[in-house]
Amino acid sequence: MVETMPTLIPRVIGHRGAAGHAPENTLVSLEKAAALGVRWVEFDTKLSADGVPVVFHDDKLERTTDGRGPVAEMPLAELLALDAGTWFGDGFAGEPVPTLGQAMATLARLGLGANVEIKASPGREAKTGDAVGEVLKSDWPETLPAPLISSFDAETLAAAGAAAAEIPRAFLVFKIPRDWRARLEDLGAAALHCQAKHLTRKKARAVLDGGFQLRVFTVNDRAEAEKLFGWGVDAVISDYPDRLLSL
Repeated sequence: MVETMPTLIPRVIGHRGAAGHAPENTLVSLEKAAALGVRWVEFDTKLSADGVPVVFHDDKLERTTDGRGPVAEMPLAELLALDAGTWFGDGFAGEPVPTLGQAMATLARLGLGANVEIKASPGREAKTGDAVGEVLKSDWPETLPAPLISSFDAETLAAAGAAAAEIPRAFLVFKIPRDWRARLEDLGAAALHCQAKHLTRKKARAVLDGGFQLRVFTVNDRAEAEKLFGWGVDAVISDYPDRLLSL
């Protein structure tokens, strides 16, 4: 059962583990983030063909594995046999696609908190939100702070919230829409996550003054992070968190 006490999220979060240093969304990427001194990471989840949550970003396999076709059409046993490391570098050859359960076990061993983003495959929005929410609610390690669930898709985030109402949620956008407040309130989300290049000081102030948390992706430049923190942004998500940890 997930603890209900408020979660204190640090100012720098590793993106897909530490995606600038290791293949994204793999256990070795989580390991690298911890080795760099990161205390929280972000990673993506979606469902295998047989409905098991795995840590993966794209709808298709080609970019980050030696597999082909949609993730949603491949059963778990076949997903786990793929090489998700060689594309990044030969030194990562054979690194597998992890399940959400394996990722949580690794987080517990490393003492890492996590922002679990849900990237549902097309047509599986509610099913994926429900499945990930249920796994986090029932199996999240008791030794860790409560996780944060996020998604770009409102249906997915609503389903996750229905499955695990006690876990805080963040709504993801690239550019902050005019109706951002209504969307957050409808979803019961406590935070907005947006893309750095579209954010202005005025928009940041509006979100923060509205009583919501504001986190920004993907920030790899130290000067940009300093500017965002100057605007009051709560946290940045980075491929190279080691560049920003001393801020």
